Amino acid sequence: MYSGYITDVPGIKVGHEQNTEAMTGCTVIMCEEGAIAGVDVRGSAPGTRETDLLASEKLIDRVHAVVLSGGSAFGLDAASGVMKYLEDNDIGFDVGVTKVPIVCSAVLFDLNIGNHRIRPDFNMGYNACLNAKDKEKGQGNIGAGTGATVGKILGPKHAMKSGLGSASINIGELWVGAIIAVNSFGDVYDYKNNELLAGAFDRKNNRLVNSYELMKKEGKVSGFPGQNTTIGVVATNGKLTKPQANKVAQMAQNGLAKSINPIHTMFDGDTIFALSTGKVKTDVNLIGTLASEVVSMAIVNAIKSAKKYKHIPAWTDIK
Repeated sequence: MYSGYITDVPGIKVGHEQNTEAMTGCTVIMCEEGAIAGVDVRGSAPGTRETDLLASEKLIDRVHAVVLSGGSAFGLDAASGVMKYLEDNDIGFDVGVTKVPIVCSAVLFDLNIGNHRIRPDFNMGYNACLNAKDKEKGQGNIGAGTGATVGKILGPKHAMKSGLGSASINIGELWVGAIIAVNSFGDVYDYKNNELLAGAFDRKNNRLVNSYELMKKEGKVSGFPGQNTTIGVVATNGKLTKPQANKVAQMAQNGLAKSINPIHTMFDGDTIFALSTGKVKTDVNLIGTLASEVVSMAIVNAIKSAKKYKHIPAWTDIK
């Protein structure tokens, strides 16, 4: 396991809510004072909310929360509960007559693992905010990672259980943290030594199947559109402009590429948000490089923290 958590970044709170019977949940990353934000969407099957707002030329540059959720597109409803919580606490963009909370969101597909009729909704989003703490350290089958799985090239029956992971890095007063819900089509590797940790699992022969090698052998992929997606947030107390936050989100996606293969496929909706609380003067290139590193760390933690669900094994079952 790699060390740290995204809440090591001052000003960041994290809250989770999940239904372990339905195997779905959501995670809220809050910055009550507002954070400069950017986003990068690489996968071809995303489910998102308020990502257009984060383009460098758009008016709003601060967000108050990002919601990572299961439930596929249904799970976007959780962001409404987060908006209500923030409004109740007088947090948001002041428009005179009220304050409008700026809440971004991304979702992953977990409808095929538990009860597909129970999805993250308004109440689950609100409750995740009630649970939010600046010392939160939960990982694995929690929040948006509750129903996460990886390695879908042979279909859902050969996937492995994944989850939510987080990690952080600091250089003096500068902190960079990440929180990632790993639900990829591809296999997951420890980026430090290229060890295959989890992915498509041949239950008959009790072994991992290398998805990349299988793709080369078959010459094609019989994919499962929309049933994947790795989503997450990187946060820093380093000062960033809105264009720089978007650049950091782009660079953070390299952490996915170092740790997951194949990645950014037509069957994934990979999305990374970047948040800056703007307290420490530093260099955007350094923050972006650290963001890539800490994303990879968080992905490994997601795999190693996950627990099996019914017939779906986790890393702890095959290591």
